[in-house]
Amino acid sequence: MIQSLLIANRGEIACRIIRTARRLGIRTIAVYSDADAAAPHVTQADEALHIGPSSAAKSYLVGDRVIAAARLADAEAIHPGYGFLSENADFAARVIEAGLVWVGPYPDSIRAMGLKDAAKKLMQRAGVPTTPGYIGDNQSPSHLKRQASEIGYPVLIKAVAGGGGKGMRKVDQPKDFEAALASCQREATASFGDPTVLLEKWIVNPRHIEVQVFGDTHGNIVHLFERDCTLQRRHQKVIEEAPAPGMDEETRQAICTAAVNAALAVNYVGAGTVEFIADGSGSLSADRIWFMEMNTRLQVEHPVTEEITGVDLVEWQLRVASGEPLPLAQSDLSIQGWSMEARIYAENPVTGFLPSPGPLRVLKLPLDSARIESGVSQDGEVSPFYDPMIAKVICTGDTRDEARTSLANACDSVATYPVQNNAGFLSCLLRDETFAKGVATTGHIDEHLDRLVARPEPTKEGLAAATQMLGEARSAYEGETPALVPWVLLTGFRLNGPVDLEVRISVDGKNQTAEMQTVRVKPTTLLPLDEGVLLVEQGWPFEVSLPIYDTSMVGSTASDGSILSPMPGRIVTVAVSEGEVVKADQALVTLEAMKMEHVLRAPFEGEVLGLSVEENGQVVEGKVLMKIVQSKGKT
Repeated sequence: MIQSLLIANRGEIACRIIRTARRLGIRTIAVYSDADAAAPHVTQADEALHIGPSSAAKSYLVGDRVIAAARLADAEAIHPGYGFLSENADFAARVIEAGLVWVGPYPDSIRAMGLKDAAKKLMQRAGVPTTPGYIGDNQSPSHLKRQASEIGYPVLIKAVAGGGGKGMRKVDQPKDFEAALASCQREATASFGDPTVLLEKWIVNPRHIEVQVFGDTHGNIVHLFERDCTLQRRHQKVIEEAPAPGMDEETRQAICTAAVNAALAVNYVGAGTVEFIADGSGSLSADRIWFMEMNTRLQVEHPVTEEITGVDLVEWQLRVASGEPLPLAQSDLSIQGWSMEARIYAENPVTGFLPSPGPLRVLKLPLDSARIESGVSQDGEVSPFYDPMIAKVICTGDTRDEARTSLANACDSVATYPVQNNAGFLSCLLRDETFAKGVATTGHIDEHLDRLVARPEPTKEGLAAATQMLGEARSAYEGETPALVPWVLLTGFRLNGPVDLEVRISVDGKNQTAEMQTVRVKPTTLLPLDEGVLLVEQGWPFEVSLPIYDTSMVGSTASDGSILSPMPGRIVTVAVSEGEVVKADQALVTLEAMKMEHVLRAPFEGEVLGLSVEENGQVVEGKVLMKIVQSKGKT
C-alpha cells in the first residue's frame, strides 16, 4: 500500500481524500495557494506546502510546482482529485516519469477519451452505441451546415475538447447555424485552445445517465451501476442520484455492459465514468441510450454510488494505484437503497445565480441528518478564485422518495451568512412534482426557473420566533434604551385566544410588524447575528433586526433633539457640520448596518451641536450622534 500521498487539489475533494487516506494509515501532503493558506484541507493534512499565488493558473494548474512539492515532501504518490490537472494526460505522464505513483488511469487512456471526436470513433469500433451525428476533419462552416441538415434539426454543436458545459450550442433551425457555430468555436478556442467541433442529433427530451466503472492493473473491470444526473442548469449538474429512476434490470444490464466495454477499449485502470444520453420521452430503453463521453477521473457525485454499494471509491483508487486487484468482483456488487446529492454553492438564485464569495460568519450544515462533503468552515471564506462550492449534501434511504424527502429537509436547514447560497432553490426543486415522479429531463430547470427561484415570504410563525430571539438577545444588554426595543412598541392587541402582541421589526432591511406570540414556534433554523437574527425557512434566509427608525420614531429622545444610532453600524457619510442650521427632515447621517444604508434625518429645524461622529467610524446602538437644538420661536 502507498505510504505517503500528495493531493494535487483543494476544497472538499482534498478533504475527502485525506479522510480515507488517514483511515488507511497513509501520510497526506496538501498543497495550497495564497488564498488557501488557512483552508480546511491544509489544516487536515499531515503536511502542507505552498505552491503559488491565488490564481489557479499560477498554482494548482502548474504541474511542475505540484511535482516539485511532492519531491520536497518525499511523497510516494499524487492523487489529482477532480478538475485542475486530473484529466491532463501530459501531467500524468510527467508524474510517472518523475518516479511517482499516479492515482489515476494510464496517460494513454486519458488521451483516448480526452477528445470527444476520437472517443466517439473509438466507441463505435468497440460496439458502444453513440448518438447520431457528424465527426470529421472538414470543419468548414458550409460543410458542417450541410451535415446538420442531413442529421436533422435540432442539432448540438460540441467542441471536441470541451467539458463543463463550455463549447456547446443547441441550434433549432438552419438560419441560426452559422452564428452558433462561430460562437461555439470562439468559446472552444478560448477555453481549450482547439476550435474543432462535432455535431450530434439533439435529443428533444434528454436524460443524463452515467455508469461508474473501475479497472485494475490485473485486467479486471467492473461497473458499480448507474447514476442519474439529469437535473442540470446550463449543462452543470445540480442534483445527482443513484440508481436512476425508471431503470429496469434489462436496460441496466445493457447500459452497464456498454460502459464496461468502453473501459476495456482503452485498457482502463482506476475510477472512471461513462456518460450516456437517454431519450426521456418515454420509458428508458437500451435502444434509446447513447454514449456521450467518458470522464477519466473521480466524479463530484461519486458519494451516491458509495452510499448504494457500500464501497469507498477513494480507497479503491489507492489500492489499485498500489498494484492491488479490485477488492470485489462484479458478482459481489449490488444496489442497496437509494441516494441523492445536492450541491450547495455560494450563489444567489434570485440574482441569476451570481456568485457570492466572502467570509462565512455563519455556516450551518445538516451534520446530524446527512453525509456532508465540504471544504470550508465557520469563520472561513468562500474564495472568489475557485469554484464557489460550499458543500455536497448526501441523503440515503430505502426508497427514492425517502432519500428525496430527507435531502429536501436537509437543504431546508442550510444557513450561511453573509454569503448567499442556493439551498432554497434546491429545496424547491427536490419537492417539484415532475422531479418527484422521476420524469424530469435536462431542460426542466431552465423551463421552470422563475418558479423554482421565487423567494417566498417568511411565515408569521417564523417571524414570531425570530422576534422572540431578538428580544431575548437585546434584553440581555445593559443600559438599553426602552424606546428602541421593538417588542414594547405595541401597535395592537389580539383579544381572542392566546395573548399576542404586534411589534415592529425589520426583515431584510424593510420595516414591518410581527406577532409576538406567547407560545414559541420553532422554525427550521434560527441563528443569532451580531445585528439581529437569521431566520431560515425551506432553505431561504431572512435577516430579522430592530426596526429602521426615522428620528421621529425615537419617542422621548427625539423631543430634545438627540439623534441616536438605532443599531450598531458604520457611519458612511456625515452631511452636516458643527453649528450648522438644518431644516426639518434634512439628511444628517447615513449609517450602514445589515448590508443596508439608513439615513437619519432632522426631526425639526435647528442648530447642530455636539457632533460626535465622523465618516467610516463605528457606532453602537443608542449612541448620541449629535443634537439638534431647536431655534427660538420654533415649535
